[in-house]
Amino acid sequence: MIARIIVDISASDVDRVFDYRAIDGVERGSRVFVPFGRQNVEGYVIELTDSTDVPPEKLKDVVSVLDDRPVISDEFLRLCDFMTERFRLRKIDVFRLLLPAKMRGGRIKALEKNIVYINPEYADVDPALFIKKTAHSQLEIFEYVREAETAEQSFLNAEYSAAAVRNLINRGVFLVRRENVLRTPYKNIVQKDCAVTLTDEQSAAVDTIMSSDKPTLLFGVTGSGKTEVYLHCIEKVLAEGKTAIMLVPEISLTPQVMRVFRSRFGDDVALLHSGLGDGERFDEWRRLLTGEARVAVGARSAIFAPLGNVGLIVIDEEHDTSYISESNPRFITREVAFFRADYNGAKVVMGSATPSIESYYNAEQGNYTLCGLPNRVNKRKLPDIDIVNMCSETTYGNSGMFSAALVNALDECLKSGNQAILFLNRRGYSSYVMCKKCGYVAKCDDCDVSLVYHKDENILKCHYCQRRYAMLDLCPNCKSPHIKQGFIGTERVVEQVNKMFPSARVIRMDNDTTRTKDAHLKLLGDFSEGNADILVGTQMVAKGHDFANVTLVGIIDADMSLHFSDFRAVERTFQLITQVAGRAGRENKPGRVILQTYTPGHYVYRYATAYDYVGFYGKEINLLHATGFPPFTEILRLLVSCDNEDMALEATRFATEKIREISAKNPDDFVYLGAMRSPKKRIQSKYRMQVLMRIRPNRDAVRRSVYSVANELSEMFPQVTCFTEINPNDLS
Repeated sequence: MIARIIVDISASDVDRVFDYRAIDGVERGSRVFVPFGRQNVEGYVIELTDSTDVPPEKLKDVVSVLDDRPVISDEFLRLCDFMTERFRLRKIDVFRLLLPAKMRGGRIKALEKNIVYINPEYADVDPALFIKKTAHSQLEIFEYVREAETAEQSFLNAEYSAAAVRNLINRGVFLVRRENVLRTPYKNIVQKDCAVTLTDEQSAAVDTIMSSDKPTLLFGVTGSGKTEVYLHCIEKVLAEGKTAIMLVPEISLTPQVMRVFRSRFGDDVALLHSGLGDGERFDEWRRLLTGEARVAVGARSAIFAPLGNVGLIVIDEEHDTSYISESNPRFITREVAFFRADYNGAKVVMGSATPSIESYYNAEQGNYTLCGLPNRVNKRKLPDIDIVNMCSETTYGNSGMFSAALVNALDECLKSGNQAILFLNRRGYSSYVMCKKCGYVAKCDDCDVSLVYHKDENILKCHYCQRRYAMLDLCPNCKSPHIKQGFIGTERVVEQVNKMFPSARVIRMDNDTTRTKDAHLKLLGDFSEGNADILVGTQMVAKGHDFANVTLVGIIDADMSLHFSDFRAVERTFQLITQVAGRAGRENKPGRVILQTYTPGHYVYRYATAYDYVGFYGKEINLLHATGFPPFTEILRLLVSCDNEDMALEATRFATEKIREISAKNPDDFVYLGAMRSPKKRIQSKYRMQVLMRIRPNRDAVRRSVYSVANELSEMFPQVTCFTEINPNDLS
């Protein structure tokens, strides 16, 4: 029998099938060890066959099978074919998405421990007959194990006496067995399940989702009970013997979601995301693979949960940009979900209070089923949003980051014993530092971006390559001591709040404060339990969280996302405002939002303050249609990078000429074609160029032709890296 294998080497020239002689235990989807060149490497069996074109004398044997069962299902083998064709990925890069990273090279395995229990011959015997009165440690250990029935040997060694434990084992009083011990994330976050009676709107939503033969867009305002709809749908598919996947956009949301899901489904739930410990992730993945858990909860990577017979896939906050991977391997989570749903005959539900324009358009066109939850569960109205014109504040002599209205609202909120959230989607202390005399701006040596000042550490940091620099005392260009700091970040907001309200307890939540394991859980737990009065954060605090005591939300700089040179900038501004505003007034107390802007006349604020998504959608879809942007076209980007600028330029010219030939043959399919330097010209010492195209939707033949050009470019310019992207979130 011949095993056709993809070897675990991420290089384009070996991203193909190699044939080996199979040994006992090799199955389709097995992870194996095979000889490759002068070394043995891991690989994945994608097919078993009786024939091969490889001469017998050159055919090598599989060395060993690495797992007790196949780890790549037939579904995932088909998914790999789909993703490599759709997104132009290497097969091995897709396979690596499907398994915990530390499985490669055997760096993580199931955790086994020695479990001690009493030999039945001694269970009902008076310990005085076989333990001396002076052996106090042995007596204590024996009584503990008799009470607990079993105990980990390592625990007994640490708590009592390792010598005493050994003595009892050697004399046969204790027996020892090896047992697999699960490393369970967030094991202490469990709440009592509260029976919930669905509202009429929620019941109708459940019925619509379960009866629809198309993906369902659940359009529900913040606080409308979308999570309870998801839970009831999952209950239904589990009752049918199927499994479910629940996706959330932020790792910070997983503790809250796990608390609710564990209360409902217990050990049937497993968690998957990149913030878990290696052992935790492996054990949770293993529970899903073996069927011990039937519900996967997690961020984007959970779409690859090794579940069979999937009955439901939920994409919560479906509009969120985190569902599109912007680093290798690049893919769109929604499309992977649709593939898995088609393969399994599963339902897909996408929920949001602010659906993406593309999703709502698909619902209008009948490609999705539209389902609405227009009211909050508790019937409380959405919080009022007050717009503050910061230009007027400057006119009246207030040049600070806080308007008088926000300061007064914070004061009232704190005096009444309530909590507030302050939102600013920029971390650090200031976004750049500049010399006021000569105009020098501190930039990263390896990236074409400004350095961000972090006052807590008194350093300048590049947010792209993470390189760190000493803060400037003098301008390196003209030696002037007059250094200006740029736009404010969350660190500076916290500093200012502490000055204005010294007795207030303030928590900051951004990428800098959540780097350590379980940091999200601790910060959100402290705020939820009332151990802090004000939560300052970036977009990770803007969605999904449910804090009963939050009555005030302050949006420090609503314009920040509005003025990007991106056709989605206005849409993202509307989404952020609506989502963060929805954190206020979720329980029995009314909520209020203070929105600070320098452009109060922009139409996005008129729609956002009225929570008028449908009106906003109507205006945006007309603009997108007139300008020829998605969903009326599909953006394709060829991103070229190289540490040699001339070579990057030459490769880009080559690709542009080839694609112009494709455009000439298919003039009706191309709306736009252009080549340019990327807005961020250099990242991690690599120069970046791009070829941008807007083509008519569903032109698969054109897309495949562009991919062929990218493959040809990679062969002709081996020093150049070439990525392709479909509708990328960030064109910089």
